[in-house]
Amino acid sequence: MKTSRRTMLAGMAGLVAAPQAASAFVAPVATSDMTVAEERYARMIAAAHAPDVTCARQAERYAEAHWPDYVGAARAVLNARA
Repeated sequence: MKTSRRTMLAGMAGLVAAPQAASAFVAPVATSDMTVAEERYARMIAAAHAPDVTCARQAERYAEAHWPDYVGAARAVLNARA
């Protein structure tokens, strides 16, 4: 398994345990300060945490509504990869 994939899986495993805890340690992020990669990764994490992941539409709607909550976690995982 590649290192970047291990880092991503470890970050997501930490979010499964406590998604709100990750955002508690990170300062609020203005939408103008984030990169495209951070936004896309935050959307992916939010979709993975949707209440009904088996329904793609519900996961997409959940991700659209809640992705700003996961920007801090996405930024932390992407920074760990660097």
